[in-house]
Amino acid sequence: QVQLVESGGGLVQAGGSLRLSCAASGSTFSRYAMGWFRQARGKEREFVGAIRWSDGYTYYTPFVKGRFTISRDNAKNTVYLQMNSLKPEDTAVYYCAATTSYEVAGAHNYDYWGQGTQVTVSS
Repeated sequence: QVQLVESGGGLVQAGGSLRLSCAASGSTFSRYAMGWFRQARGKEREFVGAIRWSDGYTYYTPFVKGRFTISRDNAKNTVYLQMNSLKPEDTAVYYCAATTSYEVAGAHNYDYWGQGTQVTVSS
């Protein structure tokens, strides 16, 4: 049974940094891409970025490119989302998810989801 567990959320001031972790278990993930999504209150879930386990190739949505970095640690089966230069509009619940699809931006393509972790950026 696949499990994804996020951690690392919290409260940070604008301009600060946070690193989210997503620990994966229950499968061999070499076939998967791991995505990060976020959902702000009252808004739809949106794609942040993704990384392929097999080769580390990353995808980013334009509004985080240059500020956020996704990486992975194969030995720990853990994916990270390093968030720098945070803005109040980055406030949301952040989710990691796993997919075998090449269409990593679509939430409907993901088979497994974590429970989410709250990130709050104060101005």
